[in-house]
Amino acid sequence: MEKKLMDGEAVRRAVRRIAHEIAEKHPHGEIALVGIQTRGVPLARRLAQEFQQIEGGKVLPVGSLDISFHRDDLTRSIPVPKGTEVLFDVKDRTVILVDDVLYTGRTIRAAMDALCDLGRPKIIQLAVLVDRGHRELPIRPDFVGKNLPTHPGEKIRVKLSEQDGEDGVVVLEAAKP
Repeated sequence: MEKKLMDGEAVRRAVRRIAHEIAEKHPHGEIALVGIQTRGVPLARRLAQEFQQIEGGKVLPVGSLDISFHRDDLTRSIPVPKGTEVLFDVKDRTVILVDDVLYTGRTIRAAMDALCDLGRPKIIQLAVLVDRGHRELPIRPDFVGKNLPTHPGEKIRVKLSEQDGEDGVVVLEAAKP
């Protein structure tokens, strides 16, 4: 069973709010955004567009990061690479990792490993559209669109128009025994 938690307008407002928070924390824009494949990439692009509007044209570099080979659950299946494209130097730069949902923290740990393979950032921060709790690692986001506490058996699905034809966030409720 699927229950809508955020509609398209709520997603747009959350992205706009995160962009404003990033602009407040980094008023000179000396940062780069790196989206985690798959849905973190369009979110990073949206954040960069919002930031550009807020800061009067300041363009942020945006990259995409494939974490397939950095995951700690590779024994489950053979990873399908999605591609990393970071066309700027991450060395000594503040990099904001962008993802759709923060859950256990394992994806973010893998992303930090993958990012550090490209160089040593000065600072790594994290922006997520949805924080659903249930961390297994000591990782916390710096920028959050929406906190949506869930039960461990539930699944959160972020829909983005770039990939799904519409924006929204739904929870797939766990089957009842």
